[in-house]
Amino acid sequence: MTAPTAGPLQAHRLVMGWPLPAVVLAVMLGSVGIAASAYVLAVPFDAAAFGGLTIPTVLVAGVADGFNPCAFALLVLFATYTLTLVNAVTANGTPTIEARRRLLGAGSLYVGAVFVTYFIIGLGLLSFLGWMGRDHLVARIASIIALGMALWMLKDVFLPGVGPSMMAPAGTHGRMQKAMERGGLAGMLIAGVLIGICTVPCSGAMYLQITAVLHASGGGATGFALLALYNIAFIAPLLILLGAVSDRRVLGQLGRWNRSNSPWIKAGIALAVIVMSFGLLVSM
Repeated sequence: MTAPTAGPLQAHRLVMGWPLPAVVLAVMLGSVGIAASAYVLAVPFDAAAFGGLTIPTVLVAGVADGFNPCAFALLVLFATYTLTLVNAVTANGTPTIEARRRLLGAGSLYVGAVFVTYFIIGLGLLSFLGWMGRDHLVARIASIIALGMALWMLKDVFLPGVGPSMMAPAGTHGRMQKAMERGGLAGMLIAGVLIGICTVPCSGAMYLQITAVLHASGGGATGFALLALYNIAFIAPLLILLGAVSDRRVLGQLGRWNRSNSPWIKAGIALAVIVMSFGLLVSM
């Protein structure tokens, strides 16, 4: 059997044996990561002046945000859907090399779109806060909003049936699937953009808090560099999922692990945001 030649898993041009979208994604992430890391290493910053943020703190926060159950559930949906489109599999469910390449190419488009969209949202938040003013009142307001979102997340964990829940907008799954069904480059890019936008309501507390800290600290080139590193860390779980997507067993294990641990992941992210919010409010 051969893999389908139409739809989001269409064949991609190869560069040294790798799908072109995967190569472009690797170059983009590598370039951004190297440039951001080189700047913060060449121009050391005072962590205390940046609300206690250090590079490890930014990276850990980004990875934790990427494992947010809201975002992860939609990522598993993407992985499951694309995997069902692979016809070139062996009897034991392991895709052929060609099928893996097509999965990697389609997934790279998706992950790249999520990264660019989420990064642009962060830049927009920083610009908006800067437009509101450089005084600490703006950062305090943003921090209080992030604190409210974190408390809402805790409510969803411990009182799930009380009031509305913080989740992706209704219909997100359907819109994402329709975008993927359109096929080709546009379908995967649109799906990635939808995820980048639609996960903000339920996973944006950490992001808003990080941008509030960067704004309160003056932002500048250091702020942009830290924001870039945060976004690279944010898509790390997507890259892990992309590597596992071609194996149904691994994908199933990841899905089960996330379902069983999602309340504690969500609570952990909420508590981290609460600590950062109070830290910023007290320090200003």
